[in-house]
Amino acid sequence: MPDHEFGAPNLLVEACPSRQALDLIANKWAVLALYAVGAGISRHGEMHRQIEGITRKMLTQTLRDLERCGLVHREVFDEVPPRVEYTLTDLGRSLLAVVQQLCDWAVPNMALVESARAAYDARTQPAAPWIGVGT
Repeated sequence: MPDHEFGAPNLLVEACPSRQALDLIANKWAVLALYAVGAGISRHGEMHRQIEGITRKMLTQTLRDLERCGLVHREVFDEVPPRVEYTLTDLGRSLLAVVQQLCDWAVPNMALVESARAAYDARTQPAAPWIGVGT
């Protein structure tokens, strides 16, 4: 039996719930939409303006998936024109706390990641063949 059936999560096992959760947060649009709703942005149009790079269609699909997963609640108000608002569920708020931890890690560490990338690239990329030619 895989480890996760005994209570110890094992991200390497395909059926492990932690791997399924990683699939959820590995979707950048899902994380960004969850973050936006958690920040109090409750309307589709406002989210579309705030989340740079997302299309209306992708935002709609993402919000539907978050609703399907029980992370956001969609409320349709009986008004003309119709109004729809999104809020986080308790489950969504608990995931947002994990996303916030990732953000808290990123702020002080992404400069180190970029520095490591630059050092790696400098070590592994061949020098341009024209450098030093004719000197």
